[in-house]
Amino acid sequence: MADRLVPLGEKRLMDVKLGELTSWLGTRDFTPNGLLNGIRRGHDRYYNKYINVKKGSIGGVAMLLVGYVAISYIWGYDHIKHDRWRKYH
Repeated sequence: MADRLVPLGEKRLMDVKLGELTSWLGTRDFTPNGLLNGIRRGHDRYYNKYINVKKGSIGGVAMLLVGYVAISYIWGYDHIKHDRWRKYH
């Protein structure tokens, strides 16, 4: 089974070599429906791996919250940066 050839379109991103990256991107579906299906598959994968488990913990939800905080900080960084140099007197 290990020496079986997998078509390039069925490989995951982590299994694609750097030289095959452009060909692999060419096999992806970048239509709005294809992007929506990719987001749905990613959500299902995340939900089944971290949320929908028998012995779950706060880890899956905590990862989501940390990601939200990081993205919010990145979006607001320009405003925060300008506040550092503002004088309040």
